[in-house]
Amino acid sequence: MRNRRLYALIIVALVLAMGHHLDHIIRGNHVGWPLTGEVNAFTFSLIIYPLILTGLILSRAGIIGPGTWAFLSGGGAIFLTVIHFGPWAVEPPGDIIGLYDPPLIGWLAFGWLLALIAVLIASTIYEVRLWLRHRSLEHA
Repeated sequence: MRNRRLYALIIVALVLAMGHHLDHIIRGNHVGWPLTGEVNAFTFSLIIYPLILTGLILSRAGIIGPGTWAFLSGGGAIFLTVIHFGPWAVEPPGDIIGLYDPPLIGWLAFGWLLALIAVLIASTIYEVRLWLRHRSLEHA
């Protein structure tokens, strides 16, 4: 699979994810293992890095395709949305915005999170379209 747009979306999401994890470390809240002894959502979210690396290797080898990326991107968008929004949020927006002085930095960090979720949603839509197109070509 040699789709530059797909790879660009993956890299943008990767950079945004790294920035969000760095934000956790800077804020010092909702940080888990390996930086603290607590295992939490932060800890589980770190699995994305080896998954992306493995996915890139397998994509270049032609073993996986856009369906796998749609699963990863969509899963990431759902995970982040559940963790940060709604009735089950363990890290609501106030836990990001309220810990910075000046508050503008908190709003920028929150905007970064929203950008990450938006890129993951856009990636998922693009990857599903690629996957469906690929499947229709296989069955044609």
